[in-house]
Amino acid sequence: MAISEAFYERVDAGRFLATEYTRGPWDPGSQHAGPPAALLGRAVEEREGARSDMRIARITYEILRPVPIGPLEVTTSVLRAGRGTEVVEAALAPAGGAAVMLARALRIRVAEEAVPGVAPAPQLPPPSEVGPTPFFPVPWETGYHSAMETRFTEGAFVALGPGTCWMRMKVGLVAGEETRPLDRVLVAADSGNGISSVMDFGRYVFVNSDLTVHLHRHPAGEWACVEARTSVDAAGIGLADARLHDEKGPIGRSAQSLFVAPRP
Repeated sequence: MAISEAFYERVDAGRFLATEYTRGPWDPGSQHAGPPAALLGRAVEEREGARSDMRIARITYEILRPVPIGPLEVTTSVLRAGRGTEVVEAALAPAGGAAVMLARALRIRVAEEAVPGVAPAPQLPPPSEVGPTPFFPVPWETGYHSAMETRFTEGAFVALGPGTCWMRMKVGLVAGEETRPLDRVLVAADSGNGISSVMDFGRYVFVNSDLTVHLHRHPAGEWACVEARTSVDAAGIGLADARLHDEKGPIGRSAQSLFVAPRP
């Protein structure tokens, strides 16, 4: 059966159907956390009554349990509303079930040329100057790995150590709807621990149960770059820390807390 050329199909305002493109590399029934992170980010920005003069400056995700591939429900609520900032929470749950992923976003009011802009210039080779880099071997044909184009300027998925990877969605976020630059960044940001893995995938697990993304500039274009480094303590706690870029330059940072252990 053919699947939509998107990570999700919209059923109605708050309900979606996940396609096989959301499938992660470890469990055929579970999603990679990138697509649901983008779906929740979109829900925050598009909720009913959302102010058009605000945008996400920080969004933190709690991954409570694996996100299943199937029907999903998204809900949002405003936790704090002020003149210059607001905090919005979004929850993702299987249809009729308990939440499996939460997002809490800080939105800040923006204005045209309100203050002098200060930002570093682009420092990375653009994606046009590097060739495609394959994912590590995945035991199924269709999934997140086949829905994303990846181009490393440093490292590789199969190499241990720091990595810098340009990423571009090859399918839309929601079928029949515009894919926006923020979607593209949030889909990519959860890949930091895979891009900068410091341990053998075959011998260790290093799973993130959270993700925080800070954005000082609204992203632009089709490409997002994750420049990641991972540190692991011998007690089994790790951190994947990444700079985020678009083709114009740096846009923010992301961080993932890691549970690290030998494979059973």
